Amino acid sequence: MAFDDLESFIDALREAGELLEFREPVSIDQEIACAADRVSKLPGGGPALLFHRPIGPDGREYRAPVLINALGSEKRLSMVCGVKDFHGLTERLSGLLEDLQTPRRTLIEKLEVLPTLKQLAGFFPKYVKKAPCQEIVHTGDAIDLDTIPILKTWPDDGGRFVTFPLVFTHSPKDGKRNCGMYRIQQFDKRTTGFHVHTHHTAAEHMRQAVARGEKRLPAAIAIGGAPAITFSAVVPLPPGMDEMILAGFLQGRPVKMVECKTVPLQVPASADYVIEGWIHIDERRREGPFGDHTGFYSLADDYPVFHVSAITQRRKPVYFATVVGPPPQEDAWMAQAIERLFLPLMQQTIPEVIDYRLPFSGVAHNLMLVKIHKSYPGQARKVAHAIWGLGQAMFTKTIVVIDQHGPDVHDEAAVARWVLQHLDATSSFEFVLGPTETLDHATRALHFGSKVCIDASIPLPGDVGTQGQGTGILGIAGTPGVIAQAPMGPRGPIGPVSDPDVVRQWQVGDLVTVLELNKTRGHQPRELANAIFKQAGDAALPLVVFLPAGLIKAGDLEALVWAALANIDPERDLLFDETPEQVNGRWVLKRHPRHIAVDATKKDAHDGFERDWPEMQVHPRQVLAKVRALLKAKGIEMPTSFLP
Repeated sequence: MAFDDLESFIDALREAGELLEFREPVSIDQEIACAADRVSKLPGGGPALLFHRPIGPDGREYRAPVLINALGSEKRLSMVCGVKDFHGLTERLSGLLEDLQTPRRTLIEKLEVLPTLKQLAGFFPKYVKKAPCQEIVHTGDAIDLDTIPILKTWPDDGGRFVTFPLVFTHSPKDGKRNCGMYRIQQFDKRTTGFHVHTHHTAAEHMRQAVARGEKRLPAAIAIGGAPAITFSAVVPLPPGMDEMILAGFLQGRPVKMVECKTVPLQVPASADYVIEGWIHIDERRREGPFGDHTGFYSLADDYPVFHVSAITQRRKPVYFATVVGPPPQEDAWMAQAIERLFLPLMQQTIPEVIDYRLPFSGVAHNLMLVKIHKSYPGQARKVAHAIWGLGQAMFTKTIVVIDQHGPDVHDEAAVARWVLQHLDATSSFEFVLGPTETLDHATRALHFGSKVCIDASIPLPGDVGTQGQGTGILGIAGTPGVIAQAPMGPRGPIGPVSDPDVVRQWQVGDLVTVLELNKTRGHQPRELANAIFKQAGDAALPLVVFLPAGLIKAGDLEALVWAALANIDPERDLLFDETPEQVNGRWVLKRHPRHIAVDATKKDAHDGFERDWPEMQVHPRQVLAKVRALLKAKGIEMPTSFLP
């Protein structure tokens, strides 16, 4: 069923046993966010949380309850999207694409598609003159953001942030609407920051306004309403495609929109709050830090200021919020739903794709596992480059490609074993330079760095590292087929590393050795890797990963993947055992195939790194103690993953 608003969604969650309610006072300063963070790490994402009595640090009690972690499970997101499970998203979109693309030759066949076309018409927004989101209107001196229970989620955040905002802007060039989700920091009663990344549509709208000589851009920030709208705002649609049409598709009926009171924009009529105003493009103010979805604080920077011209709301609003941080969190489930929704679209562009996966540990843009049907040499690399050309998939730091002979990409442990057993320094890696996610703190420059394809497909004649070439059409009678590739042979163990700065050393089977390091000098992991390679001689080694001491718990494999990916610029930080060799009159670096290390340590000026390096988000012990007691009273033992 479709949900018209948050109230009907909350009723459904309550009836389905998916809602945990708190009627005691709980602070908007970290406590609500900490509870959601801990619950989101329960198996399956834990329940949604509804706090009926949110209070401020000064003891002030807010009139609106806070709903959080509401989209943090497959079941709840499936409820929002009107499907049984995430596979239903793939099936719905696949069916629609097939209906639209099947050739229609006869009159009967053409008539058969009419219901689909009628259904498509029902996805477009409907405009109304009266709306629940405008039952109460505050303008002038009545504007007061302090009346909204905006959360502070992590201790070192620069302030309170709206974390689930539906930010509406229009293109000054062609008038097309965009709804994005950009965090909004409250500065005072009437102003906020406007944090939008340079690659996102609202940033382009500001550039268009400046090109026209305009210094302001109207914007409206909606909070709450029909939950399908909030999910749609997260989906990385191509520029110019209206998120409200996607929301209509997901909920099976049009989104009702209403004109704002003080800006020339339309917003969802079902919203609980709408903050209207103007972005003053040439007025900048320091925004942040903010505990972000990467698991590290995004650093403070200067962003435009948003001046509020009106706040409209329901008579009985619910404040819709989320918290992001070390995975898994609520946003990990949204990324998985997006993954299933986009599979048919990816297959339209890259037909050899069988399936793909965005593991939670990759925080949406650090890791993608792709399974393809491979028919010719170099195809895995072709697929990776094609993915880097797909919208926000361009930010994907590591793309691992396996073929039809490999395991199911949803069995992440099996994929990890497959890749580690077949990893070859001479043939497995394809590095590129290009745009990177703004929040990636490890890149060599803001917005720019390296990415890597790890080709773990079975080689065909002509692939990198193979002898000889294929002839004719591969895979048909009389032509060479796949080249047998045995898993990597036995690995010699790495003995205790004698450097006093290595404070802990641990193994993941015989495939990975982790060295935790208190760095005392620049490029120290490279020095240690070279020493380990030299000592091993020609013997194969496990993958060596250098981490900052104490960042994660020993043996936590999910955290290991998260930390190793978050802290690298791949071309710079993947270390190989290389020696110069002359080939065809040209000097090249020859790599030992089984000597590979990863420098996932913190970088600074001694390493030639010019930017600041952020800290991992950690809850204060006093907040954890209160949340532990709060959850225990509800029969929940607080998860301890990602805790010091």
